[in-house]
Amino acid sequence: MVALTLSPTKTLFLNSHLLHSTFKPHFINPYSTKTQSLHSSRFLSFNLVTCKLKSPQDIKNKDKKISKKIVLSEAAPSLAEKGGDGDGGGGGGEGNGNGEVKAKSGGNLMRLVKRFPRKVLGILSNLPLAIGEMFAVAALMALGTFIDQGEAPDFYFQKYPEDNPVLGFFTWRWVLTLGFDHMYSSPVFLGTLVLLGASLMACTYTTQIPLVKVARRWNFLDSSEAIRKQEYSDTLPRASVQDLGVLLMGAGYEVFLKGPSLYAFKGLAGRFAPIGVHLAMLLIMAGGTLSAAGSFRGSVTVPQGLNFVVGDVLGPTGFLSTPTDAFNTEVHINRFYMDYYDSGEVSQFHTDLSLFDLDGKEKMRKTISVNDPLRYGGITIYQTDWSFSALQILKDDEGPFNLAMAPLKINGEKKLFGTFLPVGDAESPNVKGISMLARDLQSIVIYDLEGKFSGVRRPGSKLPIDIDGSRIVIVDAIGSSGLDLKTDPGVPIVYAGFGALMLTTCISFLSHSRIWALQDGTMVIVGGKTNRAKAEFPEEMDRLLDRVPEIVESSRSKEPDKVSG
Repeated sequence: MVALTLSPTKTLFLNSHLLHSTFKPHFINPYSTKTQSLHSSRFLSFNLVTCKLKSPQDIKNKDKKISKKIVLSEAAPSLAEKGGDGDGGGGGGEGNGNGEVKAKSGGNLMRLVKRFPRKVLGILSNLPLAIGEMFAVAALMALGTFIDQGEAPDFYFQKYPEDNPVLGFFTWRWVLTLGFDHMYSSPVFLGTLVLLGASLMACTYTTQIPLVKVARRWNFLDSSEAIRKQEYSDTLPRASVQDLGVLLMGAGYEVFLKGPSLYAFKGLAGRFAPIGVHLAMLLIMAGGTLSAAGSFRGSVTVPQGLNFVVGDVLGPTGFLSTPTDAFNTEVHINRFYMDYYDSGEVSQFHTDLSLFDLDGKEKMRKTISVNDPLRYGGITIYQTDWSFSALQILKDDEGPFNLAMAPLKINGEKKLFGTFLPVGDAESPNVKGISMLARDLQSIVIYDLEGKFSGVRRPGSKLPIDIDGSRIVIVDAIGSSGLDLKTDPGVPIVYAGFGALMLTTCISFLSHSRIWALQDGTMVIVGGKTNRAKAEFPEEMDRLLDRVPEIVESSRSKEPDKVSG
C-alpha cells in the first residue's frame, strides 16, 4: 500500500466505470536498463481518487495545512468507507474527523491508565526508598522503646510537659496526637509497615520474578565469540560435547543439548531465594501488625484461694482484636509459694492454677513459674510478679484472723509489707497495737506497742510470742500471684516468617552457575559464569575440563597415511 500527502482536499469515491482503468507504472532507473522489464508485469488499479473541490469552507481554511492521503490499493474499498464519504460529502469527512479526535483522546487516556501502575511500581521498587522505609520502621521501634507504652494521659502530661519539652520540642502533644503511647498499633507505624511491604512486593514483581524467568530459560549460544566473552572460557582441542555433558551432570548440573550446542546450569534455587526472603519479611511484618492490632492483654494480682474470669482481665489492643470462647474460662489460684536462695533472697515463685469452663468442669491444671507459662485456647498466662496478701494469726488462742498486708515504700527495688494488730479500744483516737513487717513469705518481724523489736516468727511454726499480755501465733502467710495474660495471634506467623527468613538467607548464598559449550569439529569451546563464588568457579571449571576424555584418532584412520608414505 502506498500513501501520498497532498494539499487540503476533499476525498471522494467516484463509482464511474471510466475511472476504473488500469495502467502500467514504469519506474525508470538511469543506472539500470532492466528496470522497465522488471516492472512491466505489475498492474495496479485506482480505487480511490482525490479531487480538489473549492468550496466556501476551503476558501476559509486555505491557510490551514491539512494533510490528506491518497491510498493506492489493489482491492476495492469497503462499503463502510464508500458510505461514509460518498453520502454526506463534506459532512461525512467532518464526522470522521471528530471520531478520530475522540479515539485519540480515549487511546491517550488508556495509555495513561496502563502506564500509571508501572510508574507506581517503579517508584515503590526503588532501592533507596525501601532502605529509607526500613530505617523509618527501625526509628519508630526505637522511639516506642524509649516512650512508655499504654500509660494514662496524666502520665505523659507529667513526663513530657509543655513548659520543659524534651530536646526543646517534644511534649505530650506529640505522644498523644501521633499515637506514640501505643506505637506499634499507631497509624504512623502501621502506615510505614504497609509502605515497606508494598516496596518489597513491587521489587519482587519488577526485579526478582523476571530474573528467575530469565534464569529458567534454555539459553543456547551458537557463536564461539559469544562463548569466549563469558567470565570464564577455555578450548578443548580434541573433545566431545556429549562427554562434557556427562561430566557436568555428575557435578550436579542440569544439562541440555541442541545439536552442537550445550547449555548447563545449577544452583537455580539461589535465584528463588531473594523472593523467599521478601516473602519471609512480609510474613514477619504481617504477623507483627496482627500482634499489635489484634491482641488482648491484661494483668492481675490474685491472692491465693481466689479466682477470676479471663475476659474480665483482658483488654483489646487494636481494631483487629476479636474475643474467643476461651475468654469465658475461670482461673482459680490453688496455691502460691516461693523458692529462696541460701542467703534468704527470693529465687523463684510458683502458682498452681486450675482452669474451669462455664459448667464448672476443670479443663486444665498446671503449676506455672517465671519463664514457664500456661497456654490454653490461644491465651497465655505468665508468672511475672508476687505480693503479700494477708497474714493469718491466732490471738490468745482465738481465730484465726486475717490481717491485710500493705506494701510500704522504701528506697531501692526490695519489697516491704506491713500490718497492724490493734490492742485495747480500737475506736480510741490514740489506738495502739502490735506491728508486723515482712520482706517475703518466710519470716515475720514483730514489734510491740512501743515500736520496740519483740522477735521473729516463721509462718506455720506454731511458736507463740507474748507481747504486752497478748499471745500471738503466726499461722500462715498468704501470698498473691502477679499474672500477665495475653492473646497474640501473630506469634505463629512471626515465627514462621523468621524461620523462612533464615532458610532463604542460607539458600541465597548458593551460586547460580551457567555453562555454554559449542562443538566446532573436534574442538569444543566452553564458557561460563556465576553470580557468586567468583574465585572458586574457575577452579571448579578447570577440574571438570581436566576430566573430559580426549578424542584419539583410531589406527584405521592412520593406515592410509602409512601406505601412501
